[in-house]
Amino acid sequence: MELSWPMRLRIAAAVAVGVILIGILAWPLAAPAEPFGAVFAGTITRAGAISLALLAVFAGFIAYFLSWPYGREIGILAVPSGLAVWAVRTGSMADLIMHNPTVPQRQALFAMLRWEPLFWLAIVAAGFAGVLLAQKIHAKPQPEKPGSKSNTYLNAVIALVGSVLIAQFCIRIFAQDVRIPDRTLGSVLAQPAVGQIVFAVLGSFGLAAFVVKKFLNVSYIWPAVASAFVTGFAITTYLKQDILQHLVQHWPPVFFSNAVTSILPVQIVAFGTLGSVAGYWLAIRYNYWRKHELK
Repeated sequence: MELSWPMRLRIAAAVAVGVILIGILAWPLAAPAEPFGAVFAGTITRAGAISLALLAVFAGFIAYFLSWPYGREIGILAVPSGLAVWAVRTGSMADLIMHNPTVPQRQALFAMLRWEPLFWLAIVAAGFAGVLLAQKIHAKPQPEKPGSKSNTYLNAVIALVGSVLIAQFCIRIFAQDVRIPDRTLGSVLAQPAVGQIVFAVLGSFGLAAFVVKKFLNVSYIWPAVASAFVTGFAITTYLKQDILQHLVQHWPPVFFSNAVTSILPVQIVAFGTLGSVAGYWLAIRYNYWRKHELK
């Protein structure tokens, strides 16, 4: 069950739309003032946020037709692919920390970062809305499949919570850099390189999506939505005031108590969404292999 060349070209076209419209053309909307500054939703103006959302809708809309007849499945890759360009181009979480050296400043910063992933998820959702709009215009409506709505909702909730927990656990394993022992915290972790972050987030959400598809038969939507809650969960759990105070007093800004808190929200959501889609389709391919190849 290998990807055919036409399918690969459709995927490349959808990704290219997002890279061009979001990753390149929309970059001035989020570009930090400093050359190596971090991409931070707090610096995007209201007009910029509206423009970005409209571009996301347009990107999803165009990607649907470029990847026809699989526009619904492939077109959703456009916007997270564009945000992934920002997620690679941005500075690091350590850059934000350096500009907020005191405990009160860091508390205020992380209070904003706790909710920032919802902004990036809304941009991804705008791209998905563009895909659905194109589908509504072009395709015939599909009848709803029969099934228990209560079971569907329960599976969705389990998939959401499970994806948050799986991603948290795996990112802590995969996003490894220099780790130094600390008597109070056990150990602290240096800022991971961007390549390590890409690998960690893609792999973690890919695994989460694979598991929830395999055992709960739910969509990639729920692991993708979970990407909006991973950062907030980590900040609430691992960055209490006493921990922040200890980090300020004893460690440079490039060290963190938890790997998840060293990753910017735009990186979590962009690569988390892409990983979720990849893990979902890997689970489908695995189920196909189990059904047909082992006979």
